[in-house]
Amino acid sequence: MSLPPLPQPRGKLIANASLAPYTWFRVGGPADALFLPADEEDLAAFLKALDPAVPVTVLGVGSNLIVRDGGIEGVVIRLMGKYWGEIEALDGITLSARAGALDIAVAKAAAENGIRGLEFLSGIPGSLGGATRTNAGCYGSELRDRLVALHGFRRDGTAVSYRGPGRPGALPEAHFSYRHTDLPDDLIVTRLVLEGTGTDDPETIAAGMAALQARRAETQPIREKTSGSTFANPDPPGTPDQRSAWKLIDTAGCRGLRVGGAQVSPLHCNFLINTGDATAADLEALGELVRARVLDTSGVELRWEVRRIGRLKAG
Repeated sequence: MSLPPLPQPRGKLIANASLAPYTWFRVGGPADALFLPADEEDLAAFLKALDPAVPVTVLGVGSNLIVRDGGIEGVVIRLMGKYWGEIEALDGITLSARAGALDIAVAKAAAENGIRGLEFLSGIPGSLGGATRTNAGCYGSELRDRLVALHGFRRDGTAVSYRGPGRPGALPEAHFSYRHTDLPDDLIVTRLVLEGTGTDDPETIAAGMAALQARRAETQPIREKTSGSTFANPDPPGTPDQRSAWKLIDTAGCRGLRVGGAQVSPLHCNFLINTGDATAADLEALGELVRARVLDTSGVELRWEVRRIGRLKAG
């Protein structure tokens, strides 16, 4: 789209910016404009001055995302860098982390401060802001279990805060479910407060986390151009053979299946990988082919966990 004049922030504002380098799949077209805010004040001021007709999309590290080949209309806001990755241990077993902090960095910071119960974050690819949007989880824990409060801005620059599920306080409650939140669509999460389950020796926590990382490296294609899990497990669960997306995909004969440069990972078939020259269209078409085969084989309609955003490429 042809953008109206944009506010001039203290952070970086880049026109017609390629987004492929900012996603783990390394695919996708450009943003009409890419905004890298310097801090919360810069973000709020930009949003307040931005023409309300201009679409806004938030991008973290792009670990759970397919940006379509036609790019993204309007302004893409990316909360990454030193400021947005800050993590601070608070009193007791709580810590504060900005939305751009990598999940594994939050887990490591908790371990270093002797906070137990956040190790599961080391198994989630991406940043804390993205994890909030999908109520990310693994190894039996989800973000909602540890969330005390979250803070952010609405599209018009208004600051808002929510308390975690079941937490006391005057703030409105953030409602989470399996791989989903009911937070406003225009909310830009900027900071979270998390609480562990107790304290322990830092070396003991770190050892447990290292074991989780080793398990992940053995079972997931973490060295490939990939994302987090492609599809959510069926919810509510069905029969034992229908409770895991990867089992359904395997049963449908999709392990190693290819469309163009996109492939279902032979190591873990709930991961799609870019073998080197895949387009976003290849990845999305492969995902839809997998969904169709699973539906035909098992009668289960898989739900995308990877977000697919942006414009289809013309022609």
